[in-house]
Amino acid sequence: MTMPAAPRDLEDIELDLLLEALHQRFGYDFGGYARASLRRRVQNLLIHTGVANISQLTERVLHGGVPITEVVDQLSVPVSEFFRDPPSFATMLRLVFPLLASYPHINVWQAGCARGEEVYSLAILLEEAGLYERTRIWATDISEKSLALAREGIYPARELPQYADSYRLAGGRHSFSDYFHARYGHIKLDDALKRNVTFAPHNLAADGVFCETQLILCRNVLIYFQPPLQQRALALFADSLVRGGFLCLGEKESMSRHEIRERFTLLDRRAALYRRNPSAHG
Repeated sequence: MTMPAAPRDLEDIELDLLLEALHQRFGYDFGGYARASLRRRVQNLLIHTGVANISQLTERVLHGGVPITEVVDQLSVPVSEFFRDPPSFATMLRLVFPLLASYPHINVWQAGCARGEEVYSLAILLEEAGLYERTRIWATDISEKSLALAREGIYPARELPQYADSYRLAGGRHSFSDYFHARYGHIKLDDALKRNVTFAPHNLAADGVFCETQLILCRNVLIYFQPPLQQRALALFADSLVRGGFLCLGEKESMSRHEIRERFTLLDRRAALYRRNPSAHG
């Protein structure tokens, strides 16, 4: 006699129903996100909206009581800072930039750009390397709120000493203060840094290839995905890169457990820097 399966946790069932509602009604697929992290963010969303439980949240989202933009902002993970993980930027300067210089036009995709700090960090380094004038940076994120903040280019000044140190360690040639104006406890990035940046929404769980690119940065995003969604994102990156193009992940991320690794060569483990094999098909 087959024993009946143990009953599932009620909150887990509610979470599945919320995710299905978000997918069916609005097209946002969070089903591949790491479960524990997602549950924490949903609990924060309940507190933020003052809703008693996930079932009530689902009802309010479906009927307009909670804006979908607010849900997406809370469930996505907008974490970034200027020149985050400076050694990775320094490695890109050493191994990637000299090869980018061989292209007459350069496309860079910053996937999961959050509030834009890393986008502007990259623009600064490309500017100093003499490459920015022929570069287009496509900065994408699932959160419209994060994209709006990124377009403004205004940030709190409280971390400026750390940012200045990170800029120097990343290989900056001048002074970080050359690239912003400080006022009222905030810094505003020079508009010149925005001239070759396009901020646009893109969902790694659902959207496809939109450009051919020589360099993709997607740092500390895949750690929030379950393996199938990681594989989907990595395949999307491989399909977007020119042969011989570069992919930079976060320092705690790797493609070693995914089949897609056959299409890449690891250049630097510390920087999680990969190059798409020139002979790879597909």
